[in-house]
Amino acid sequence: MANWHEEIWQDSSRFGLRVREVLFAQQSRFQKIEIFDTVAWGRVLTLDGTFMTSEADEFFYHEMLVHPVLTTAPSVRRVLVIGGGDGGTVREVLRHCEVESCLLVELDALVVEACRAHLPTLGTAWKDPRLKLHFGDGADFVERSHEPPFDVILVDGCDPEGPAARLFEPAFFAACRQRLSPTGVLGIQSESPFLMPATYAAIHRSVSTYFECVHPLFGPAPLYAAGPWSYMHCSRSVDPLKIDPVRAARLAGHTRYWSAAVHHGAFAVPAYAAIASAPHASAPERQGVTSS
Repeated sequence: MANWHEEIWQDSSRFGLRVREVLFAQQSRFQKIEIFDTVAWGRVLTLDGTFMTSEADEFFYHEMLVHPVLTTAPSVRRVLVIGGGDGGTVREVLRHCEVESCLLVELDALVVEACRAHLPTLGTAWKDPRLKLHFGDGADFVERSHEPPFDVILVDGCDPEGPAARLFEPAFFAACRQRLSPTGVLGIQSESPFLMPATYAAIHRSVSTYFECVHPLFGPAPLYAAGPWSYMHCSRSVDPLKIDPVRAARLAGHTRYWSAAVHHGAFAVPAYAAIASAPHASAPERQGVTSS
């Protein structure tokens, strides 16, 4: 019998990958961490059984979290990344030569240790001298840090459950505004507007309370089996469509999904997502599909 790892969504949907070998499996203080070698997706990271990233498709997510922000923020000298212990987000951040320092705050040191050992194709920037690591709660760090203001904050969080739930609360977004420079940009992943419309809408409403300019954007994340994934570009006054041409040109040949053309198209909001985030809209999380 084939060995499969399967993720079940709310007892209504199932997505699975055929596994060649378990490369790492250990329970940390916070979660069960597993890395598999799979038949079709390369090496895959799961946390508490939930798919996080794969060698095959990670570029979609990491490039769309990072480059729409770092090609439009007025300054990118100081970058803070919350979460992202697999190393993919900081790898993309550090493609930008204008970045002088990148601080990664990750709750679980064992995630970084496991990914450095078993997902080296993702974390190619661990030895970059501009990168600093801090292990601890990301929400606590943002709320209590005495660091100078950041030009960019990127939130590469898990689903809003357990310790990661604080990264989606209004208090956290308020703290992010305080930690950013006046022209700073916050970039967050904001879940699937198709499978989790209520969560997506709640994030949009919360972040809009603290930032004058909130622009959702969308892109594929095949491993999550949920159709388009969403992100949000949040600032006081930055135009998310005004790409710095020099930064964009430097990325040529280094990205596999992001481009200036993809960037502009990604900010087109599908009608169903616009409805979900409209004031007073109410949409339950999708548990199944009915036909009429």
